[in-house]
Amino acid sequence: MFAAYFDCPGGPENLYMKEVMKPDPGEGEILVKVSASALNRADLLQRRGKYPPPKGASDILGLEAAGSVAGLGPGCSGRWKIGDAVMALLSGGGQAQYVTVPEGLLMPIPKDMTFTQAAAIPEAWLTAFQLLHFVGKVQEGERVLIHAGASGVGMAAIQLVRLAKAIPIVTAGTQEKLEATANAGAAAGFNYKTEDFSKKVLEFTQGSGVDIILDCVGGSYWEKNLNCLNTDGRWIIYGLLSGGEVHGDLLARLLSKRASIHTSLLRSRDKEASIRAMVGNNPEGVFFPQYKERLVRAFTEEVLPHFSGATSPRLQPLVDSVYPLHAIAEAHRAMEENKNIGKIVIEIPV
Repeated sequence: MFAAYFDCPGGPENLYMKEVMKPDPGEGEILVKVSASALNRADLLQRRGKYPPPKGASDILGLEAAGSVAGLGPGCSGRWKIGDAVMALLSGGGQAQYVTVPEGLLMPIPKDMTFTQAAAIPEAWLTAFQLLHFVGKVQEGERVLIHAGASGVGMAAIQLVRLAKAIPIVTAGTQEKLEATANAGAAAGFNYKTEDFSKKVLEFTQGSGVDIILDCVGGSYWEKNLNCLNTDGRWIIYGLLSGGEVHGDLLARLLSKRASIHTSLLRSRDKEASIRAMVGNNPEGVFFPQYKERLVRAFTEEVLPHFSGATSPRLQPLVDSVYPLHAIAEAHRAMEENKNIGKIVIEIPV
């Protein structure tokens, strides 16, 4: 099969389509024929040699994929059958013609949605859902500040905050991006290049600040984040686009607000099988699914129905642009220019 590959870390010019061995599904795994994948910042970092895949994961790029079931490994539960349209959260391997996926990390593609649209969901939407609900415990009426509001995660987070009946506030770097976030449901948006977002957030919230911050920027934002974080607020860091160094009295400022810092990386979450625990006299025991399986199950039950049908609010993945796999280097350059609004999708050749 063909896959996105690079032989040594470096720039986008190192990427090419390589013929590699097609994987075989193992115990409890599904073989998916990939129609579309999507690009994430993690792919750029991996290409530069700064974010290796977790132990046991494929070294092929791609953290999400959409396609059809092409094979079943031994021990599968029977939930999926050949030909089912599915999308998947991956630790790697999505930008290839085939990928193997633990069956618990597959989701059905919503009705009337294309593979290209579906490929824009798993990593971005599950990341946003995890940050808001598993980590941040968002509550109705709370105010959530979302940095990089026009990114894939940002656009998903705006809609999920609205779904939770909370209030999304964003930062972005251009007026075009701010308009896109407003169309997605942001209550307010501020240009971090031309405005002091902390002052603007405090003005918008009448001095009370925000309850949750979703931060993929890191070090350079720490002081402004704390300025506009409410007492007992939660600051959730899931990326370090500006680096991880902090210069200043972070802990004292944090303590004065009784605030908490949470960090999260979804890719490196446990890959081990579900744990069976003995409870009472039940010889079969009780399963405790791994973290990603619990996340996928919760998302499938609580969020996925809102992508189709007459549910309100109606959720929508936003695709910025589509590149064929052989143009993977161009797709990486486009993301590095930071101009995309929503997801950059990669079409996989038949």
